[in-house]
Amino acid sequence: MYTIGIDVGGTNTDGTLIGEGRVLAVAKVATDHDDLIGSTRSALAELRKMHPWKGSVDLHLSTTLTTNMIVEGRGTPTAAVVIPGPGIDLRLHGLDFPIYSLPGYVDHRGRVVAAPDRQAAAAAAKAAQEAGAEALAIVGKFSQRNPSLEQAVWEAVQDEALGFRHVSLGHKVAPRLGFPRRVVTAYLNSLVAQAQAKFAQAVDGLGPDLGNIRILKADGGTMTLEQSRRLPIESILSGPAASVMAALALSGPKGRNMVVVDIGGTTTDLAVVVAGEPVYAKAGAVIAGYPTAVPALFARSLGLGGDSQITVERGGDGCAAFRIGPNRAGQPACLGGTHPTPTDALVALELARVGDLSRAKAALKDLGAEVGLNWQAAAQGVVDAFVRQLCGAIKEMYAELEDQPVYTLAEFLEAPNLRPELIVCLGTPAPAIVPRVGQALGLPVEFLPHSASANAIGAAAARPTMGITLYADTALGTLSIPEMGLFADIPRAALFDARRARQTALERLGEYAEQAGLGEPEQMDIVAEECFNLVRGFHTVGRIFSLHAQIRPGAQRITGKESWL
Repeated sequence: MYTIGIDVGGTNTDGTLIGEGRVLAVAKVATDHDDLIGSTRSALAELRKMHPWKGSVDLHLSTTLTTNMIVEGRGTPTAAVVIPGPGIDLRLHGLDFPIYSLPGYVDHRGRVVAAPDRQAAAAAAKAAQEAGAEALAIVGKFSQRNPSLEQAVWEAVQDEALGFRHVSLGHKVAPRLGFPRRVVTAYLNSLVAQAQAKFAQAVDGLGPDLGNIRILKADGGTMTLEQSRRLPIESILSGPAASVMAALALSGPKGRNMVVVDIGGTTTDLAVVVAGEPVYAKAGAVIAGYPTAVPALFARSLGLGGDSQITVERGGDGCAAFRIGPNRAGQPACLGGTHPTPTDALVALELARVGDLSRAKAALKDLGAEVGLNWQAAAQGVVDAFVRQLCGAIKEMYAELEDQPVYTLAEFLEAPNLRPELIVCLGTPAPAIVPRVGQALGLPVEFLPHSASANAIGAAAARPTMGITLYADTALGTLSIPEMGLFADIPRAALFDARRARQTALERLGEYAEQAGLGEPEQMDIVAEECFNLVRGFHTVGRIFSLHAQIRPGAQRITGKESWL
């Protein structure tokens, strides 16, 4: 069985064909941001030329579509209708999209204290539509424990036949605690849903020989194409996820602390592996300043790449220094562009062989003239600036990590040593840049096999993943799993203990995976668990259980024709 991995990056689209755990072919084409499907189709055609296959082939796709839409402020005009309950003022959280608040209240145990007014709900939705909203998010506080208020608002909107393009309900999109993050997540989900639906339809038509089609998620796992239509927000930040999966699939050392550095044309992605396990963002992904509840790797994306703009900054003493990024300058001069880029500096110094050497030197000569340097000194100054900024970003990332608990999906780590033991790098410019970073930080460097296309290999190697959140209140005799739409009574609630809670969560997760078309999960774990006693009159009257069960993200081990360096 073959698997194709496609990574649609900001500058290039990379593809790989994997068979029996080996890299059979790799391809690289320019990304057309106006036609991401066209870029994907071109990569598939290149792979087919290199290694024609027979029969069905699975496709794992990592795309920048949803990420770019959110970062660039594009998407379907969307508003949020919220039921915050008492004491919540979302204006204090700096949310910059239209929000319409309704009365109503579900308490922290899922009990309805006050139901919303259906007429007010319909009026809020109408007002949002008249203000230009074409999609809607409906989010109630604690709706993940009782969604009846959200459902009542949705029914009121349906009764008015307002024709929104997409409606996201908070308990389905963001089932964990954290009301502001849940509102943001549902809003962004509706913002990008229409574009993702069109993209998924186009992907579905790429070829009759494509079998299972999976989309890479922010947590390093994959989801089905149908899941991506319902939960497109989970496909954000798949670039850093592909980098980490590539490191797990291709790297030599196992069980060590690593910083993963992926240098592309537009951005550099950084991620962290501790004791062989990817580190995850405990509260959820942050994108374009929006804090979300989307499960995601702990990663940072810098506007620092081979095609980045170079600017000259002068200090108070008049001394000049180069600054790389965050904007993209376009094609490097060596490839016909009009502005010097870090790629040109590497080519001019003969650290990379790309394009026309004379064009690269000419571009660096013009840049050096601005600051009184010859082209050699200017080129070296650009490379030094790139290394300096990348080292600074790695140090800042680890300083941030050391100020918070580290979540690896296996456990909360409290080990004092989170610092990297080596740098694992990938990306076309990496061989010329990262050894200098390693020298500056005092760390050894490992280049992944097929470094220039390793992200695509990471996408191909990624395994399906999903999770559910179980909340049980034995005093009320209620149980909820919002991802599955399950809100039920607990039979014989007095006998419901931690063992039954774990067993129920894992059994339901297996059912959920089957329903989603993911087959029988390879590894399911309880990755978070809390239990509280309910005390009344000095007596325990029940317990509250909160668990998160997860099909663990992971990567198939891949070998290539190249040896590890």
